[in-house]
Amino acid sequence: MSGNGRDPALSIAAIATAVAPGQGGIAVIRLSGPRAVSSVAAITVIPGQQVWESHRVLYGHVVAAGGVERLDEVLVLVMLAPRSFTGEDVVEIHCHGGVIAVQQVLARVLEQPGMRRALPGEFSQRAVLNGRLDLTRAEAIGDLVGARSQRAAQLAMAGLDGGIQKKMVVLRERLLDQLSELEARVDFEEDLPPLNGEALLQELQAVRSELGLLVADGERGSFVRHGLRVALVGRPNVGKSSLLNLLSRRERAIVTDLPGTTRDLLESEIVLDGVPITLLDTAGIRATSDAVEQLGIARSREALASADLVLLLFDLAHGWSEEDQDLFALIPEGVPCLRVGNKADLPLKAEPVDESVTASVTASVTASVAASVAASVADVCLSAVTGEGEQALVRAVLERCGALGEQPLLLALNQRQSDLAVTAAEALARSEQVAADGLPWDFWTIDLRQAIRSLGEITGEQLTESVLDRIFSRFCIGK
Repeated sequence: MSGNGRDPALSIAAIATAVAPGQGGIAVIRLSGPRAVSSVAAITVIPGQQVWESHRVLYGHVVAAGGVERLDEVLVLVMLAPRSFTGEDVVEIHCHGGVIAVQQVLARVLEQPGMRRALPGEFSQRAVLNGRLDLTRAEAIGDLVGARSQRAAQLAMAGLDGGIQKKMVVLRERLLDQLSELEARVDFEEDLPPLNGEALLQELQAVRSELGLLVADGERGSFVRHGLRVALVGRPNVGKSSLLNLLSRRERAIVTDLPGTTRDLLESEIVLDGVPITLLDTAGIRATSDAVEQLGIARSREALASADLVLLLFDLAHGWSEEDQDLFALIPEGVPCLRVGNKADLPLKAEPVDESVTASVTASVTASVAASVAASVADVCLSAVTGEGEQALVRAVLERCGALGEQPLLLALNQRQSDLAVTAAEALARSEQVAADGLPWDFWTIDLRQAIRSLGEITGEQLTESVLDRIFSRFCIGK
């Protein structure tokens, strides 16, 4: 038994579906372990001659203690070991949704001897421990449940189909082949033909290169899984709320011609090319005596520090001003920023000096120069009203955050897997240095073994129980 109560000798139960008042036609309660079948049999009345066989569906009622009062009408699915998700006896009770009915049924299940409430991710952990899933597939289940976009779900399915596991097995086998060659030369070098050290080194470099590509794709995949926080910042009335409405395709913010309309931090959840984006529409930062507006401006400053990217909007019609430059200076160092020139559909505003023709010509030249300067400052020019330049902005946002790549994203390591891949690549780099230093074969094997161990940890071949507990504690209950 592990220190946190994950005792495989006990049977476990949990609600496996979302539960909310008035929501969901059905709910599913999942049980796993040696007492799963007997516990359900003890609390149900199954009419007729229905047989408790594996992979059958039974109809009946869950009854209260005493066996008279019916608590709910249910279907019971029986899946006996080893042909189940966890590799143990598994029973699912399909009852009515909502809150009261499902909680009553779960309470009856937990009253049975040898049964306890499942911990987060415990069903998936038992599946891994019983050899029904490798660790990468189990983690993919968690990613699929938590997916915030279709692209995130596709990446999760690629992992669930075994894409990551298969890739890691192939890379690990390639390293094991090289390790076996080295160890054979250490013990029986005089009985074997000379080892081609250059070819072996090239293979190590090739594996390290592939790991580097996987880590880079993992970084892109992180954006797809977890999304980005993008702050819209700018002087009052430059079109931040209009841009939010354009991207979100719904009226989330009040849009008027009055400066200071947005007095609070508005959020909008959108998806751009498969990447979930939380848009933070901030209050215009300016000097003001309005207490409510001051609060919104303070939150705007906080948004600058917490954002993955800042979109600094300015008015192309007025050009880049000293106030815009002051706002640009407020963006914390290290936070990427895109300067977005808005209102590209409007003519430049230039006030003539007098009514003379000369003044009009001068104003025209001034406007032309201002337009050129504003366009050169802007990373992207657009019109939040007409939509002109929207696709260029979307691409610029994803590129600046590193979420856009030249190749399609087919597999994406999670953070744990990426960290282990980096460890393996660093170990291979040390092996290459040992080779460059001309050290004996046995010195080559030290870091090579470390690389092999790290790749084994990705798939769960070499993991301690405490590490597994930590991984699965992040899962939802019932999975």
